[in-house]
Amino acid sequence: MSATAGLGRRLLSLLYEALLLVALLFIAGFALAPFVSPSGSAAAHTLGIPSLPARIAAFGALTLLGALFYGWCWSDGRRTLPMKTWHLALATRDGGPVPRRAALLRYLAWWIGPSLGLVGYALLRPHGLGAVAVPLLLANYLAALVDPEQQFLHDRVAGTRVVTS
Repeated sequence: MSATAGLGRRLLSLLYEALLLVALLFIAGFALAPFVSPSGSAAAHTLGIPSLPARIAAFGALTLLGALFYGWCWSDGRRTLPMKTWHLALATRDGGPVPRRAALLRYLAWWIGPSLGLVGYALLRPHGLGAVAVPLLLANYLAALVDPEQQFLHDRVAGTRVVTS
């Protein structure tokens, strides 16, 4: 069984992971733009804001893209480019390869922090306390500071751990 990767190494890999995810989502967002943009806005040279259903559909499509990407990259012994660069791998708690279901659960559990942050912001902003919601965005990672094995919240939920490879 491989050793659990150190917290600093996992956080640095996470920064690299974020850069690649943002690039992937930008490309997908540009591909989706013609489908969600209001018609006629290009001709009028104005910035058109997509309708709420279009924005929800685009968010859903980008979220699904993330689930497909990470569900595939994290399962059956595969790794993302940042994981390869930092010599990390995702494993089950007993050290085996992660099944696709656990990889998808890990991705969904990752949304706990951002969801808490958005809800917290929506509730606290009217009272001038929106900034208090920022730590909620980081809940998944802050959990490692109190977890006995320094595991992120999404790894705890999914029964996975990041190990050295």
